[in-house]
Amino acid sequence: MFLDEAYELCRKICEEYAKTFYLGTKLMTEDRQKAIWAIYVWCRRTDELVDGPNADYMNNSVLDRWEQRLEDIFNNKPYDMLDAALTDTICKFPLDIKPFKDMIDGMRMDTRKSRYANFQELYMYCYCVAGTVGLMSVPIMGIAPESSVSAQTVYNAALHLGIGNQLTNILRDVGEDALRGRVYLPQDELAQFGIRDEDVFTRKVTDQWRKFMKEQIRRARFYFNLAEEGASHLNKASRWPVWSSLILYRKILDAIEENDYDNLTKRAYVGRAKKLVTLPVSYARALSLPSLAIQ
Repeated sequence: MFLDEAYELCRKICEEYAKTFYLGTKLMTEDRQKAIWAIYVWCRRTDELVDGPNADYMNNSVLDRWEQRLEDIFNNKPYDMLDAALTDTICKFPLDIKPFKDMIDGMRMDTRKSRYANFQELYMYCYCVAGTVGLMSVPIMGIAPESSVSAQTVYNAALHLGIGNQLTNILRDVGEDALRGRVYLPQDELAQFGIRDEDVFTRKVTDQWRKFMKEQIRRARFYFNLAEEGASHLNKASRWPVWSSLILYRKILDAIEENDYDNLTKRAYVGRAKKLVTLPVSYARALSLPSLAIQ
């Protein structure tokens, strides 16, 4: 009964804060649903340490304690009800602690870095805070028995989806991050287009900014294309939330373009009507059989 209550609490949190993703999980088997909800909640709690209401009190010692608590979860010693749901999930599925620890490292980056010299640095941040989610999820979602590709191929696709999602988050939130003195964009590429941090902080959309944004959007779409190649190789019952994420995040990039690349004073979003339209589209893609080989 305790675990039932724990998973029910995870379900409610996922339903409230990730409505479209939550709807996609409803097609999964019951065990997979619960496990994905437990992972989602742990990731959300981890993110809120840095971006939540108590973020002003964040320091490395808080993250060190959170990492120790993670190790306790993996050692079957949960601290609270939500931890217990993840501990039970770990007992049922072959989860590795490394992506969870790497996500905490991503939070550490947020406490000490507000600039990224190049895309290599930014990629590592995107991996830690989002690519890790894909690696956590594959053991839960499972690989289609009819898939002919290697497990590593599927894991790579999940990683690429996380990278694409985080790059899209960054592009969507540029203006809001600038208000906090943060620039999650490659400094060397900004310089190539003659853009300085001060130009970002003044939040003025110029032709140089539009050209720069076109290249950043192109890169995000590149990672989504890589992710798509493996999405249909997941277990059939697990594909809908993945396809929903792929399609909806691409639409955020479309919205930035529709706003004439003004992501400095406007926040690109996908309206409810457009979201509802994507659900049957993503469902149809989820039903598609994996190809015999990835080109």
